[in-house]
Amino acid sequence: MISREPTLERLAVAKSLLLTPFGLDESHLAKALAEIKAHQVDEADLYFQYTRSEGWSLEEGIVKTGSFSIDQGVGVRAVCGEKTAFAYSDDISEASLLDAARTVRSISSVAQKGRVKVATKKIASARSLYQGLDPIATLGSTAKVKLLEKVEKQARAKDPRVAQVMAGLASEYDVVMVARADGTLAADVRPLVRLSVTVIAEQKGRRESGSAGGGGRFGLDYFDDALITQYVDEAVKAALTNLEARPAPAGEMTVVLGPGWPGILLHEAIGHGLEGDFNRKGSSAFSGMIGQRVAAKGVTVLDDGTLKDRRGSLNVDDEGNTSQRNVLIEDGILKGYIQDAMNARLMGVKPTGNGRRESYASIPMPRMTNTYMLAGEKSPEEIVASIKKGLYATNFGGGQVDITSGKFVFSASEAYWVENGKILYPVKGATIVGSGPECLKRVSMIGNDMKLDSGVGTCGKEGQSVPVGVGQPTLRIDGLTVGGTA
Repeated sequence: MISREPTLERLAVAKSLLLTPFGLDESHLAKALAEIKAHQVDEADLYFQYTRSEGWSLEEGIVKTGSFSIDQGVGVRAVCGEKTAFAYSDDISEASLLDAARTVRSISSVAQKGRVKVATKKIASARSLYQGLDPIATLGSTAKVKLLEKVEKQARAKDPRVAQVMAGLASEYDVVMVARADGTLAADVRPLVRLSVTVIAEQKGRRESGSAGGGGRFGLDYFDDALITQYVDEAVKAALTNLEARPAPAGEMTVVLGPGWPGILLHEAIGHGLEGDFNRKGSSAFSGMIGQRVAAKGVTVLDDGTLKDRRGSLNVDDEGNTSQRNVLIEDGILKGYIQDAMNARLMGVKPTGNGRRESYASIPMPRMTNTYMLAGEKSPEEIVASIKKGLYATNFGGGQVDITSGKFVFSASEAYWVENGKILYPVKGATIVGSGPECLKRVSMIGNDMKLDSGVGTCGKEGQSVPVGVGQPTLRIDGLTVGGTA
């Protein structure tokens, strides 16, 4: 058996799902793009997408809901200067393509003179970071139900205080194809799975919850018995810990953030401020600061879409550009922003492989992939031992950030009060308030335990959601404001 090169294989899969069933081929795509280019535009592209998704959820010991959906369509875009015209349709046909093309080309009223030049076809270079499998088919329906029932049984067996268990299993098979006016053709086949566990524990009339889970770009067989046990242990431990939690003290204090998922603070408070559109418009707290110190020495922040099997990784972005490992901050110095094609062109730089969109019905914009801080030299034990009085936050819930000012508010879902280097007791209701740029400058110790999250992150921006990853080592940050309940 002769196998094709992965890039060509993905392209063949995309054509078989998105072109052939509708009587289309590459000549029809070229014709639609030529319609757009009949007017003077800077960029134009067609974005085809086929998505099949499935979800199962368990509550009160029963798998109560199961869902399955298929969505497909095409988005047509033209860009002229800073303006974008966009049309989309769930009807994939030559007529729809041409109608959309004529609609979006109206962004420029200036018609091209003479014959429109047809761009030479070129297959976009791409990475091979994950298998192009359909994760829905990697486990039978009966096995999926049994997996969730196993989660329920194990969680309840852990402790008699476990009052309720909720679990969800989601899988998605996403196939995309991009055709650009410059002749570029790119495709990706993106599997995505996630298992989530939430436990509610009750003691003396008090109820608290704990959550865990993970996933990535692979099949459902990733969730073996050892990993299921790990997720259950983490969720139960968090719920039981919160049952013992006392009201959190408030005030300005030293805060130590644990490794892994607490990197969501880095994502929100700093990462969004480094996206190209905010900086091109001058609305980010980091605008115009490339080459300047924006963080303490030792702080190096990356956005890396090239990590194998990770939730935020991409073989190519949603504009057909190869994903990259982008150094945003190096040893405290701002090195660059993450870019899609339009903002890169307007800022005079190259795209960074961060043009992302939620679906064919959305326009692309610069978005993060896997954003994390590199490790330092301190052990986590040494960092916690250095706290005279302060907070040790190991898990976070929701948060908000103002891009313009960089100010953020985050709630800690699992945190501990520390005095004289000793963890005394868990606390509840702690919120961390600060400014992203100032927060980075106050990093005083960086752990040697850099860890990526387990694969649960979803990022929202301007109404669009995309899967992302976060990570960091244990960090000590001095002088953060903690809003508590004490």
